[in-house]
Amino acid sequence: MERFRLASARGFLLAGTAMVVALSLATLVAGLLEDRLHIPDASATYLLAVVAIAVAFGIPAAVATAVGAFLLYDVLFVPPTGALVVADPQEWLNLVLLLVLGIVVGQLAGMQRARAETAVLRERQALAQYRVGRELATTATAVAAMPSLVEILQSEVGATRAWIGLGPGVAGERVMADTGSAGRPVVPVSYELLQRRAGDAATEWVRIREPRPSAADVRGSQDLCYRVPIAVAGVSRGSVWLLRTRSAGPPGRGHARVLAAAADQIGQALERDRLAEEATGAEIARRSEAAKTALLDSVSHDLRTPLVSIRAAAGSLLDPALNLDPGARHERAAAIDREADRLNRLVTNLLDMSRIEGGDLRARLEPFPVEDVIETTLERLGGLLAGRPVSVAIRDDLPPVAVDPVFIDQVLTNLLENAERHAPPETPIRVRAVPVDAEFVRLTIEDGGPGVPPEALARIFDKFSRTPGAGRGARPGAGIGLAVVRGLVAAMGGRVAARISELGGLAIDVDLRTAPLPAAEAGGTPSEREAAP
Repeated sequence: MERFRLASARGFLLAGTAMVVALSLATLVAGLLEDRLHIPDASATYLLAVVAIAVAFGIPAAVATAVGAFLLYDVLFVPPTGALVVADPQEWLNLVLLLVLGIVVGQLAGMQRARAETAVLRERQALAQYRVGRELATTATAVAAMPSLVEILQSEVGATRAWIGLGPGVAGERVMADTGSAGRPVVPVSYELLQRRAGDAATEWVRIREPRPSAADVRGSQDLCYRVPIAVAGVSRGSVWLLRTRSAGPPGRGHARVLAAAADQIGQALERDRLAEEATGAEIARRSEAAKTALLDSVSHDLRTPLVSIRAAAGSLLDPALNLDPGARHERAAAIDREADRLNRLVTNLLDMSRIEGGDLRARLEPFPVEDVIETTLERLGGLLAGRPVSVAIRDDLPPVAVDPVFIDQVLTNLLENAERHAPPETPIRVRAVPVDAEFVRLTIEDGGPGVPPEALARIFDKFSRTPGAGRGARPGAGIGLAVVRGLVAAMGGRVAARISELGGLAIDVDLRTAPLPAAEAGGTPSEREAAP
């Protein structure tokens, strides 16, 4: 709320009308008091008119009313009436006192009105600044808060349109929020700039004309454009723009204070977001570097071990000084093949992990009988599981499952290799398949090894997770096998979970979706359904 401006034509007309009405009523009351009640001096009645005008329109109008009261009482009530002549010197004293008291009372009432207006204005300014600060504090980013901010500023300043542009210069600013609906706002070459200096009282609007072409012609426009710069540490970050009607004039000092504070708050919020983004980037870089280091640390040993074995076996085969019998040569060749297969599985896991993180996995689902999926993998890993008690329990009534043959083979390979690595040679490994419901079939690979602590089960599928074994340090391995299992199972639409095995070690449950049966096979003919037992 701005103070009433007597400088405007409307203000003069309204104040003048109110003064005439107030003085007329005071004159009427004074006449009644002196004529009917025979009160010798009712001039104090005019003080009521002065107070009323002072409260409504301020000190200048109150002083004018006091002068009018002085003249009216002299002409109408002081003998000789009808002329500005005073015959009795005592009446001069009454008239002077009326004038002085009127002016003093008007000033006091006007000052009280000004204080009240100032208090209301400060309250509105504080509320507006609070709303701006709350939006910036409760919104994730400063840009996300800008649509609400332009609504607040437009309402507070009484603008016809408000928008916020971000960029290093006026020509390069990009509109982030706008209250208008008539297309993108166009900044005219001539606008009012809020000039800010040291101190609260040194804000003023300065007309700026930029030497650049603009599609906005403001000469015939009913609105004027106002700009409040957004700057942080002397660096321009953008502007708050306002359009106000020409008749409203520029925003007053109170509004300028609100706009300047809002621009400062927006600038600080933008700087905060920039620092947060840099901190996030630094944290991402740090974690990426830590992940690379963890990958190298985790994989280096697993890569080096088979390579050492392969080189040792190949070297003994190539050494002409060693006279190896056919059995020893076969043993060396088998060791090379075994270690090369181990190395291949490790590289495959690394590539699968990279594809999972990149979102490049696309499963090609086909219906397969559960027993075929399990037996194929067990047959291929026969050499790895040789000499270990492995039991298989598969229900005969299981429906086929929808799986990618490459993915499911890798899942079972990783799980069986994980069980073989962490369980002692004499402990059993069990593979089971049971139905969960009409939608899923559960494959369970479990062992009788030491297992993992219950509190570590939730992290067992995390990348590079090397959970401690029961009573031991970190479990050996690169820590990516089970992470690959989770990614491949999810790509096939399944789910995976870890728990304590009934054998005492670790159990991994893999739920695979059942394959939909063809319509003819699912329904059959009526006669076939009736003949079914």
